[in-house]
Amino acid sequence: MWTPAARAQLARGSQPYATCLTDAEWALVEPFLPDPAHTGRPRSWPMRLLVDSTLDVLRTGCAPAHLPRDFPPPGTVHCWFLRLSRSGTFERLAHALTMADRERVGREASPTAAVLDAQSARSGGVGVKGVRGHDAGKKVTGRKRHALVDTDGRLLLAAVSPASLHDSRGGAALLAMSRRPWPFLARCFAGRAYTGSRVAWASPVAITIVGSAPGQKGFAVQPRRWVVERSFAWFGRCRRLARDHETTISSAIAFFTLAATMVLVRRLAQAL
Repeated sequence: MWTPAARAQLARGSQPYATCLTDAEWALVEPFLPDPAHTGRPRSWPMRLLVDSTLDVLRTGCAPAHLPRDFPPPGTVHCWFLRLSRSGTFERLAHALTMADRERVGREASPTAAVLDAQSARSGGVGVKGVRGHDAGKKVTGRKRHALVDTDGRLLLAAVSPASLHDSRGGAALLAMSRRPWPFLARCFAGRAYTGSRVAWASPVAITIVGSAPGQKGFAVQPRRWVVERSFAWFGRCRRLARDHETTISSAIAFFTLAATMVLVRRLAQAL
């Protein structure tokens, strides 16, 4: 909730732009970025400014061509975003910070329980190319973001598919992928869309279905499931995620993962 205390906590008056990293945040991110090459042409732009540029695109939703003039050229920003996303930098950063934040609050680094859900996002426009689909249930044409979070809302794993893909198929794929980065995961809470053998047999993780109470009318907060809905709300503060503007699935996953990572970066930096 945007209370005066929350606004003061998130105020970044010392930075040129509200999306720029502070020194404490940069200290968390820098170890995961590639070092300068010993051969070839030296870098023309510092890596910190390139990361700040990407975060400005993510948070404000603007195209790289519309970045302020004191940021690197749009082509440079986009090329470095593609390089970092294809090398898995954002995923490694999210994985490490998730474990660090869990240890900060006194929990085991690797979770044993998770919550699974999906979110449909409309396509950014007719001119956007790439794989899309129509979610008949939510009347959305675009893509679907599948998220696996721990019981406190930290992102563990993400995937993006056409919106026409059923939640159970995306959830089964996420649970199968989770065995390597999160080997101790033993239970997953999910909605009724994940009922059935497809999700139950996808991995050794036990599935607990959380649904509406018998006779329930109207909205009601569902136990456990509200955590992943809150996470979607956290990530939705980044306007780039208001719609799916990405041409490729990999870029859509990268921006979604980066949005989740920045929640942890700010949280851990404030705790230092």
